[in-house]
Order: sequence, then C-alpha cells, then structure tokens
Amino acid sequence: MIVASSVRVDALNALDSRTHSMNINEEAISRIVNEVLSTVGEAGEPSSVPISTAPLSGQRKGRAAVLVEPRKLEIREFPLREIGADEILIKVEGCGVCGTDVHCYKSDPFGLTPNVLGHEGTGEVLEVGANIKMDSVGKPVNVGDKLVTSLMETSPDCLIAKYNPAKANLSDDLKVYGLLPDEPDNHFNGYFGEYLIIRPGSSFFVVNDMSLELRCLIEPAAVVCHALERAKSCGNNKLNFRTRVIVQGCGPIGLLMIAVLRTHGVNNIIALDGNPARLEIARRMGADETINYKEYSGTDEIAEKVKSLTKGLGAHWGFQVTGVPVAHANLYKYIRRGGGICEVGHFVDGGECAINPHRDICSKEISLVGSWVYNSFEYPSAYHFLQRAERIGIPVSSLVTHKFPLDQIDEAFQVNLRQEGVKVMVHT
Repeated sequence: MIVASSVRVDALNALDSRTHSMNINEEAISRIVNEVLSTVGEAGEPSSVPISTAPLSGQRKGRAAVLVEPRKLEIREFPLREIGADEILIKVEGCGVCGTDVHCYKSDPFGLTPNVLGHEGTGEVLEVGANIKMDSVGKPVNVGDKLVTSLMETSPDCLIAKYNPAKANLSDDLKVYGLLPDEPDNHFNGYFGEYLIIRPGSSFFVVNDMSLELRCLIEPAAVVCHALERAKSCGNNKLNFRTRVIVQGCGPIGLLMIAVLRTHGVNNIIALDGNPARLEIARRMGADETINYKEYSGTDEIAEKVKSLTKGLGAHWGFQVTGVPVAHANLYKYIRRGGGICEVGHFVDGGECAINPHRDICSKEISLVGSWVYNSFEYPSAYHFLQRAERIGIPVSSLVTHKFPLDQIDEAFQVNLRQEGVKVMVHT
C-alpha cells in the first residue's frame, strides 16, 4: 500500500530526529508509528485493519523456563516467531505446578527434555490469527480476552478417536501444552514462559469472568470432572445424594475431587490422608469426615473406621487419588460389596501392587474404572463446576496457596516437592 508506506517512512524520519533528544525506546516508537498507520487506508482513508504491535526493527523475544535435564531448570530467552492465520499468541499470566510437572522435573519419564513445562495455565490474548473468529464453544475471540487451552486435535489416523470421539483422551498421539517437545522455530510450547502460541487444531476457551486463581484451576478441575463421569458410567452403581464416598489422598486433585462430589450433591464424603493440614482443607472442600491413616496401626483398623462411618458396610464408592500403588491395593478394603472404585491417581508409572482378585473384586462385585486425563469438551464442565462451587460456599480458589514469579520457578518446584501448601502457581 503506497500511501501507508510513505506515511511509515515519514513517521520514522520524524521519530529518528526526536529520539536523539528524547529517551524513547523501541517499543514506544513502534506504538507511535502503528497509531499513525492505523489511521491510513488504501487511498489515505481510515483503515479498520488491525496493525501488528511487533517492534519495527529486530525480533521479538521472550523468556521461558526450560527443563534442560532432570532437576535442572534454566530461564532462557528465545525469539518469538510471528503467528500463522490459524494461531493465537497469548501473554501468559499464570500456571499451576502439577504433579505431572513434578514427575517430569524429577525423572523426565516421557523423554521430552529439553522442553518448557506447564499445562495448568492461562493468559491474555495479544494477537489473533486472521482465520480465528471464536473459541471452541462459539464465543468471539478478541485481543485482551483471557484464555485457557486444552488439548490439540488427535491425528486423523487415530482409530480410537475416529470411531469413538468421546474417547479421544485415550489416543496415543494425545497432545497437551507443556508436555510437548521443543521445536527449532517455537520454544513457547508450555505455560512456564512469558508467551504461548496456541496452534491450529487446539481447543481453547474464553474465560473473562474468572479470577486468575480459578483460571489456573480449570485444567485440574477437568481431571476430576472426567473422573466423576467415569464413575457415573457404571450402570446401577449410582452416585447420588445418599452415596457414601471415600476419597483417598488430599493433594490438589483429591481436594478438587471432594469439591466436585459435594457440588454434584454427594452428602457423605470421607477424606483419607496423612497430613492434618490437608485434612482440614478437605473439610472446607466438603468432606464430612476425615481419617488420618497415620493414627491407625494398619489397613484393617482403617477399614473398621470406615465401616463405622458407613453403617458397618464400607463406602459405596472410592476415588484413589494418591498415585501410590499400595494405596490402590488398600482401597478395596474400604469399599462395600457391590461398590465401586475409580482410579484417578496414576498418571505416570509408579510401580505395581498386589491385590486378591477373589476377595477384592469378584466376591464383592466391585465396579472398577480408570480415569485418564480428560476430553476437551470437559473444560466447559470444569468452568461451571468451579463457578458453582464458589457460589455455594466451597472456596476452591483458596487451593492456590503459593505464588512465585517465573524467575523463582525452582523454589516453586521445591515447595511442591516438600508438599507445603496445596496448589503452587508460577506467574509472569
């Protein structure tokens, strides 16, 4: 566009003389020039076409925390490439430290290093690709909106996703931001950085009416919403107002599991853990009774305690959320005949455990289901669960107990490893 080009030259010439006597940095220059250009159209008329806010000279850069090897994070600066027509650039605002992040930090179980972790995140839209008009549920997307992202589309060659889209979470090529390998032209693949580029085929959601804390809880909330639906899928073994449930493990997922059960209407919830502080938080999330396993001599004594709280029979349902194999084996002892178990704690291979198939499963007709991450359509459910929980007095946002800037991400991980607080957040 000739008119716009000449205006750009005139603007730059004028600014060049001013910058000799004024302390104007490159970002300010870019802003002023773009303000001029935004008023010029094809023949000098005002234009409605948005102009990029990228610096006029040099390449944009941003920082990210790179896991270069197990237990070693480095803050590095990378060039930030231009986005494509089907992509979105967001400025990361915050991201929770997940147990999966900690497993990656300790041992790199997925073989991804070097990479940028962080998948419980959210940010503000800086740029929207030309082909992006709305989010995954039809809300308009604009610069300044607050977004959360979920999963990327699976490969069209994946037969599981092709023939049963509701089971796309079981696809072998499931892709999650923060659990992606590094790329030569894009290092902003996880939320532990200043920026994130949302790729083509991703599901994403506008959540402008939520606090930063709640936005960072949407991803783990989707995990428990999925677990709830898995348990509800077991035919006649219903979850309802009178169901007696035990939740084993009161980390962030366990506490959210208690909250989603209470929000769903379950009135009899037992929390089992060995940390008194977390058991107290469990009560605030909706647990009616708490059991500190460290106060009992063994599994049989704990089982008797559970029976005393469940009319002598045991719980109708148990949710195993510890990620400890022996805890899974113990849970069968706390479930009544005809009850059910949902295993939602083992997102990495923690080893094996011994159960007795006759006593633990067959003779009790236990319904046993696994729960693996979530599907993208469960993000809206998670959003509404969190909002509903807060409205009925369950303070889920209080689960975010620690916040650290990106430069202190190492300390954020150490706090998580020491199991201090509940949900640790890294913000930019």
